[in-house]
Amino acid sequence: MNRESDTGDAFAPRSWAAFTARTILGLIFFMAGFWKVFELGAVQHARGLFVEGYADTFLPTWSLWAAGVAIPFIELICGALMLAGWQRRIAALGLGGVLILVTFGHLLAEPLYVFSAHVIPRTLLLVIVLLLFEDDRLSLDSWLARRAIPR
Repeated sequence: MNRESDTGDAFAPRSWAAFTARTILGLIFFMAGFWKVFELGAVQHARGLFVEGYADTFLPTWSLWAAGVAIPFIELICGALMLAGWQRRIAALGLGGVLILVTFGHLLAEPLYVFSAHVIPRTLLLVIVLLLFEDDRLSLDSWLARRAIPR
């Protein structure tokens, strides 16, 4: 199979694999962010999962509040960007930052922490999205790039 034709065809299996991984990742983060922002509330998220949960650590309280309030909005916005396939690099950077921060928090609470039902699968999906980045012909980014090329 010719790799070149694989990346140029929106109906190629690699393109659908990229679309599927990106869409699932986007849905997971968008819905988590939506729930945290509009149902739970970002301040309550920060208080319950960050400030109270990590009050006995070396982390300053202001940083717990900042991270706890910001994460729901980052998840919501970057999840929506992933769903649309627009500004995927920025979205991936934001989601990767959230995953790194959450992993750090889990390790701070439990130094031998090795697995999370949330963090590891999401990280694997993000890695797949990044590995198939150029193959994602069904993204808005790809569509806009094709339209910008004079024919």
